[in-house]
Amino acid sequence: MARIAGIDLPKNKRGVIGLTYIFGIGLSTAKKILADNGIDENIKVMDWNDDQLSKIRTTVEKIKVEGALRSEIQLNIKRLMDIGCYRGIRHRSGLPLRGQRTKNNARTRKGRKKTVAGKKKATK
Repeated sequence: MARIAGIDLPKNKRGVIGLTYIFGIGLSTAKKILADNGIDENIKVMDWNDDQLSKIRTTVEKIKVEGALRSEIQLNIKRLMDIGCYRGIRHRSGLPLRGQRTKNNARTRKGRKKTVAGKKKATK
C-alpha cells in the first residue's frame, strides 16, 4: 500500500488518479509530478516500485498539501473576516461570496430550510 503525505493511496487505480486523493494535488499537478519523475501515468499504484515511490514522496514534500494547506486556507479566511472586507463579511454571515444571487438559490451556503408548500388543513 502506497502511503504519501499521510494518505493511503488506492492501490487499484492509475497513478495519476491515485495522487489526486491527496488534498492539494489535482489532475494537472499529478501529471506534472509523474512526468518530472519519469513515471508512466497509466501504471497502477500497486505496481510502483520502491524507487518510484520514494521519488514521488520527495516531490510531494516540496508542495504544500494536506494539513499545511488546510491551515493556510483557514488563516486566509480568518484574515478576510478580521479586516472586515466584503468577502470576510460574507464568510462570517454564511452567504455566497462570488456574486451569486441569493433570492432563489444559495441553499448550500444559507442552509436548507424545510418548508412544506401548499399543505392544507383538514376540515371537519
